[in-house]
Parts: sequence; C-alpha cells; structure tokens
Amino acid sequence: MATEDEYWQAIQERVCAKCLEGDGKGNCRLAPDGYCALKTNFHKVVEVVNSVYSHSIVPYEEALRKHVCDNCRFQSLSGACAMRTEVECALDRYFPLIVEVIEENQRRAHMAGSLWE
Repeated sequence: MATEDEYWQAIQERVCAKCLEGDGKGNCRLAPDGYCALKTNFHKVVEVVNSVYSHSIVPYEEALRKHVCDNCRFQSLSGACAMRTEVECALDRYFPLIVEVIEENQRRAHMAGSLWE
C-alpha cells in the first residue's frame, strides 16, 4: 500500500501543479492564513478514496460529502457550501483528478508488492 507521503507527492505533481492557487510547479501560493481543503483534509480524502471502488465518480463524491464536507467549516447545516458554489474549493474542483492520482498510486504500490510476494 502506498504511504500518505507518496500520495501527497503525487498530488503535488499532478493536482497542485494545475491548481489556480499554485505556481504551476506544484507549489502553493496561498497566503499563510489561506485555506486549502485538500491539504487540510488530506488524510480523510485518502481514506475516502481508498474506501470506494467504482467506475463512476458519484460514489466517491457521496463519500467525500459525508466524511469530509459534512465536517468542513464552510459547509452550512443545510449542506450548502459557498466555497463549492463559487468553485473556490480546490478539493471539490480537482476531486476527479485527486481520485485518479490516489488510485493510480494504490495500483502501482499493489503491483510492486505483488512482484515481491
């Protein structure tokens, strides 16, 4: 199984490099007091992605809303989120790519492990 550090490195290379808040090289340009839902909730995001297996993004999004978004400071009790509505949440904006990156790393780690078994 891939480690969280390996997942994060892959995320920085493939997701953060595309992020509007980044420098195009995977480095974040958010102010020190800025909020990145992906970075803040990364452990939970990895757990969510690893707990679902589907060819559709919908089950992943449902799990994300239940296990991450429901506990986010920006989501209201009604389930509305101004950050998502305004496309300001990097986690929501890049979630399909995040799922892809984590699953690719999981498959690579599994294949590498099976070579040694």
